[in-house]
Amino acid sequence: MKMNPVVHFEMPYEDKDRIADFYEKSFGWQAKMMGPEMGNYVVVMTNELDEKTKFPKKPGMINGGFFEKTDDPRSKYPSVVIAVDDIKGAMERVKKSGGKLLGGGQKPGTEEPDDIPGVGLYMSFADSEGNRVGMLQPAPMNM
Repeated sequence: MKMNPVVHFEMPYEDKDRIADFYEKSFGWQAKMMGPEMGNYVVVMTNELDEKTKFPKKPGMINGGFFEKTDDPRSKYPSVVIAVDDIKGAMERVKKSGGKLLGGGQKPGTEEPDDIPGVGLYMSFADSEGNRVGMLQPAPMNM
């Protein structure tokens, strides 16, 4: 079986301006605030992107994002996002391996992945130990 890499991290926030300011001042990260249509998500760049591929210039580096904490206990903890070639197949493997699909960020509790424009298909799941993790089938790149 092909190994699927971790490609993104996510951490919760209570105040998106405060968290963006903290990581910019502490580590030089650049934040881009998304609107309500994207769940007030904050995309953070932790390294330089290759202009052609839109991926980090240095191999092994990843970018991330911040999401708003809610009453849902799963929203209180960081997670990682794993890239997959076939999200439907990966969803089936997660279920067969003892995991539970949690839904996308925009469709919690469903078994349909979110289609994030320009990014790809996203699904959140709980692993066998109850950790919240994400999976992403990246959108095709126009190079």
